[in-house]
Amino acid sequence: MLRKISLLITLSFLFLIGSAKAQEINGYWYNDVKDAKIEIFKATDGKYYGKIVWLKEPNRDGQPKVDKFNSNSKLKTRPIMGLHILSGFKKSGSTYEDGTIYDPKNGKSYSCKITPDGNDKLNIRGYVGISLLGRTTVWTRTTK
Repeated sequence: MLRKISLLITLSFLFLIGSAKAQEINGYWYNDVKDAKIEIFKATDGKYYGKIVWLKEPNRDGQPKVDKFNSNSKLKTRPIMGLHILSGFKKSGSTYEDGTIYDPKNGKSYSCKITPDGNDKLNIRGYVGISLLGRTTVWTRTTK
């Protein structure tokens, strides 16, 4: 009987380790329409950030895409490639919270919460004010 209990505890522990690992958000992700690839990483401050590392259409009229919709005129000429769009996320249980997401398609930043859905999907919830007033998109894990 003791052997069965020991085996059950060991298997439960291994399952928990596997579940925790499955919820890591570090890595490369396609956005919902697969026109951009974002690298998410944990910085030295312990928070998670994400930057655009690939664009399906990186150039417009032979020139790199720039942040033309940004409300700050000084930032309108910065390139989209390499732009940090996820900032300041803290892990809280199985979610990542207290961060922001920047949408270069409209030049706006939103509060954001990231919830892993298994190992290959992220539910990205951008909102203004409270989470109920927002929109969720699903990002898919990819390779470098």
